[in-house]
Amino acid sequence: MADPDRFSLAEVLESFKKCLTDQGEILQEHYLEGWKGLVKFMSSLGSAFSFISNDAVTKIQILEDYRSGVNGQKYLTIQSMVKYEVDNKLVDLTKRGDHWDSGCRTLLRLHRALRWLQLFLEKLRVASDNSKTSVLCTEAYQDVLAKYHPWIVRKAATVAFYMLPSRANFFEIMNMGPTEKVVAILGEALPVVAKTYDITEDLYSQHGLLDLP
Repeated sequence: MADPDRFSLAEVLESFKKCLTDQGEILQEHYLEGWKGLVKFMSSLGSAFSFISNDAVTKIQILEDYRSGVNGQKYLTIQSMVKYEVDNKLVDLTKRGDHWDSGCRTLLRLHRALRWLQLFLEKLRVASDNSKTSVLCTEAYQDVLAKYHPWIVRKAATVAFYMLPSRANFFEIMNMGPTEKVVAILGEALPVVAKTYDITEDLYSQHGLLDLP
């Protein structure tokens, strides 16, 4: 019987495939399922990613609460959520106020972290066997997330990344077989994740939501 807490790259790939509709919308249910899989992945690596995975768990719960609430239909897709919250002035655009936990702000934090994971896994996919995982992860972190974190978090993150396992051990954690198979599945999965990211990025850019406080 499969361990429900064990990370499965195949399941994450399937969730992100399902979240994209033919009309270019993103279904929140499957987007969040994909994120739950990524949380399992980060948790399987011990404390290295805990500062992000713990925050992601909180953000996922906030969005699921919106989806199950009285206005749940407005949160069916990321697009419908943005329209509903922007039209009804439910987003703090310039400073944190009454809507600090709006769906738009909450998802933006997941969106940024998704980009970091995408870049890190892509670096890992194309790296040589003797590449330092800690360096690859730090590079991706500096490119995407570091600017949003205070100095003490950046320092703690960099230290934690040095505890990451080797590339080979990293791929073992993915539970997908030999390195060649993991590399192939990552090659299939990461473009799907990238497409999800790009659609969200464009949507947030159109509405001026990329720098929510």
